[in-house]
Amino acid sequence: MKINLALVLAIIVAVGLVALGFTAFQISSEREKLNTELQARAVRNGDEFYRLHLDSLALRDSVLQDRADSLAGAYSFEAVLLYHRPDSMLPLKPPTIPVSTPGSDHIDLALSADSSLTRLTEGGRGSLFEYIKVVRRDSLPPIAIAYYTDASYIDRIINSIWMRNFARWFIQALLISVVTLLIVRRGVLLPVNRVIAWVRAARQGNVSELQQTAPNSFLSPLYQEITGIAHAMREAQAQAREEARLRTSAEAVWTPERLNEEMRHLLRNRKLIVVSNREPYMHIRQGKEIKCIMPASGMVTALEPILKACGGLWIASGSGDADRETVDAHDKVLVPPGEGKYTLRRIWITKEQEQHFYYGFSNEGLWPLCHIAHTRPVFRKEDWEHYCAVNEQYAAAVLEEIEGEVEPFILVQDYHFALLPRLIKERRPDARVAIFWHIPWPNPESFGICPWEKELLLGMLGADLVGFHTQYHCNNFLETVNGSLESRVIWEHFAVKIGSRLTQVKPFPISIAFTLKDLEAESGPARTEATELLRQYGISAESFGIGVDRIDYTKGLTEKFLAVERFFAQHPEYIGRFTFVQIGAPSRSLLKSYSDTISAVDAEAERINFKLKTKGWQPILLLKKHHSHEEILPFYQAAKFCLVTSLHDGMNLVAKEFIATRQHNDGVLILSQFAGAAHDLHGALIVNPYDTEGSAAAIYEALEMPEARQQQTMSGLRRTVMRKNVYAWAADILKSMAAING
Repeated sequence: MKINLALVLAIIVAVGLVALGFTAFQISSEREKLNTELQARAVRNGDEFYRLHLDSLALRDSVLQDRADSLAGAYSFEAVLLYHRPDSMLPLKPPTIPVSTPGSDHIDLALSADSSLTRLTEGGRGSLFEYIKVVRRDSLPPIAIAYYTDASYIDRIINSIWMRNFARWFIQALLISVVTLLIVRRGVLLPVNRVIAWVRAARQGNVSELQQTAPNSFLSPLYQEITGIAHAMREAQAQAREEARLRTSAEAVWTPERLNEEMRHLLRNRKLIVVSNREPYMHIRQGKEIKCIMPASGMVTALEPILKACGGLWIASGSGDADRETVDAHDKVLVPPGEGKYTLRRIWITKEQEQHFYYGFSNEGLWPLCHIAHTRPVFRKEDWEHYCAVNEQYAAAVLEEIEGEVEPFILVQDYHFALLPRLIKERRPDARVAIFWHIPWPNPESFGICPWEKELLLGMLGADLVGFHTQYHCNNFLETVNGSLESRVIWEHFAVKIGSRLTQVKPFPISIAFTLKDLEAESGPARTEATELLRQYGISAESFGIGVDRIDYTKGLTEKFLAVERFFAQHPEYIGRFTFVQIGAPSRSLLKSYSDTISAVDAEAERINFKLKTKGWQPILLLKKHHSHEEILPFYQAAKFCLVTSLHDGMNLVAKEFIATRQHNDGVLILSQFAGAAHDLHGALIVNPYDTEGSAAAIYEALEMPEARQQQTMSGLRRTVMRKNVYAWAADILKSMAAING
């Protein structure tokens, strides 16, 4: 109340001072204007009065006296006085208002100056304007004629201005006070109260309360900061509870905090650098705005939590159309946006380099070479030359970043940079370098068709550590090296020795960020019902299964659709009751093999839908676009099962992401035996995607599986993913790197 009163008084005083200043200026201007007009009118009337009426009468006193009375009234004079000399006054019109007789000095001044004089004087009823006209006569003494005009109306006008402005000031002050109080109440006090509620929610780590009300636009930056604090505090509280539970249960589960502490011990202030082709964040233009998004990538999904936990530097190709506008002079930017937990350095490659290095050698050569999916690899010399050049470009960037660093840790990602480890180690032998191969490694005969097999192997063996998802891929790699290079393969230690260089080869099954707090998290908001999700696409069905893949010939999408078709043929009772939803992200569509795959997947879905669809229902819903994790989550949660039919896959994190979303411990995972995840996820229904009958039978088994069995199986799968999470993966790799030269 005191604040409101003080605010009102302050507004009244402020508005009053402003109004006073403007009114004073207005009155000064108005008075000057009125005085000027009065003077001009008085002089004009006086001169005209004299010319028309006095001059022709030769100023004879008796005649003047007889006619001046009526004539003066016609000109609105209050009085007209004739002075023969200073001590002799003849009233031509007796004044109705007593007039102060001008002193001899004033008349002498007018007569001596032979000039008319004007002034304001006081009469009996108010102000009068006095105009003294001097008349010179031949051989006669001069006379002075004084005209008196009412000037009191000027004071009345000025007073009315004061009153009007006072009234306006009062009304304005009142209105401004009311409006200001409303604005303060709605625009300041309510947001302040909201901020107080946000801070309270942040202190309590209550993110759900923060999300109940949307922020005002001007409070949005503060809201984001407070939300970040709430998330951090909630995570800290959850981690504290988690650590307490881990100590109680004696479970050695890896968490971001545990990884951070482990890295402190291992790195000892040495720099950690991750190198990949795909960047974790890209900046793109949407209209006039620049937005930061996370591109779809299993590798990014796995590595990003590690950098957030440990900090360091991530070097990757800039691919967003606004990437150059968001980096500093050193091509760096702090990420994630608003958190700044690690640094991203962007490398710029030309369109020509992208065509040959990325689309050419990497994805038309190495990708089909390593994936046994019956697609012939293509090798061109020009593609290889650009592959070498881009690897050199990345090596120069890494060497620049580690200049002056002692024994930095460098983790190279995937098949795009097979040459990079050797390029780094040749110039910095003290650096600890590992390369993780995210895709399968084929048998020696298959890999031997590559014209630059030895160069690729020597490049990879420049690393201290080569990692794959499975032991099977490690064995294939060692057999390839054994048959292609002059080297010693130490099978008992899974290592390769070339000269004095020793490289270890180990399996590191990659995973996702899933910890005990996620495993034991209470169920969030009620999940969307399957019928409601399908209704959005005009489909009426009781349940659905889900598949989430890039549209890639290695993912077995047509094989998946054939299995769904066979399932409906064997179990027609599910027609109209069940739909299979496939979320497919278009990938590398500039390559013919990929565009052909997209066309084939489209055609197969259309064929099956045309064959089986009924009014308001279809067997397959193909959602062919990029989806964020938030968009996919409702499908993961509401699906009866997840179908992964990779024809050849390094790991496949979709299987683990599906498991992580099943907070109710229900649902079934159907998993290809050719995915690396099949080696870890015991309890999933393992299928051969080429076996249409077997895959159809697995779909039926998943739909008919008793709830008790689902609970038992999914509970075990979730605990497996928790124990072998991405933090455990990172700790295993980095500890292995540290131990090699330790």
